[in-house]
Amino acid sequence: MTERTPVLSVRGLSVRFLMPGGRRVAAVTDARFDVAAGECLALIGESGCGKSVLASALLGLLPGNAQTAGRALLGDLDLLAADERTLARTVRGRLIGLVPQSPAAHLTPVRTVRAQLEETVAELTAPRGGRKALRAAAEAAAERAAFPVDHLDHHPHELSGGLAQRAATALALVGDAPLLLADEPTTGLDRDLVDHTVDELRRHVDNIEGAGVRSEGGRALLMITHDLAAAERIADRVAVMYAGRIVELADATAFFGTPGPRHPYSRGLLDALPDRAFAPIPGLPPELGALPDGCAFAARCDRTTDACAALPPLRGQVACHHPHAVLTKAADRA
Repeated sequence: MTERTPVLSVRGLSVRFLMPGGRRVAAVTDARFDVAAGECLALIGESGCGKSVLASALLGLLPGNAQTAGRALLGDLDLLAADERTLARTVRGRLIGLVPQSPAAHLTPVRTVRAQLEETVAELTAPRGGRKALRAAAEAAAERAAFPVDHLDHHPHELSGGLAQRAATALALVGDAPLLLADEPTTGLDRDLVDHTVDELRRHVDNIEGAGVRSEGGRALLMITHDLAAAERIADRVAVMYAGRIVELADATAFFGTPGPRHPYSRGLLDALPDRAFAPIPGLPPELGALPDGCAFAARCDRTTDACAALPPLRGQVACHHPHAVLTKAADRA
């Protein structure tokens, strides 16, 4: 199988927040992953584990008390080393499209959705044909995200949470950026609209345009989500984050099917689903400002031994001293 070229390559990405009194919060620690052209990587994990901080670091949207380390290469551009001018004029919208976690906060409150879509279309695609072509392109962008045309002349405060989410998705798709970063893109949507949204994101990754025509170039999607059903529907690979660290990287088919996840935390996430064991993971995640020296999941894990007092490295795509075994074909038949 030919290895696909990474659109995004992250190595050793760490984020620390400097707090009053000299305290440091380790929001992200040593994240390492690639997202290839034509691929969707779903980043999953409980709230507060660092997923959205990682996304903000890629876009240069961290607050002033944040310190970053490592590299995040988008082509030849290191996003972590880029200055604000480069990020604002070259990266955001053009090289990375963002579906934000809080869409209402990213929509301009005094302008209609139509005006914001038309401005974005004009800035990123410069369509020919004057006002009529601009209006048509904005309506086509709305349709991609299942945003109703009869709501385009509404202001953001007149939209439901689900409509605001669809408006933000439409804006993110306009530039056909090589990397789409979707932070909880299905928030506030019913199941049918969840399926529509992730299918449209998949079309973006697969470079499928109208009439099934495949466009040139490679696009990639990094989707942060709590919705494991949406992740299963769209993802090629899954990255599981816990307490600021990526603890497992896995093929999505194997992760959601057989043999399943190898990390005990990953298994716990799936077992908590109503259509599986419906068994919650006991306990709570540790505070990111007071992480243990060893495995951060040890206090909640039923496989813990003395070895877990040491931090487990990411080996074979899983960071665990006692991962679940990979079933061989012989064992699977037994």
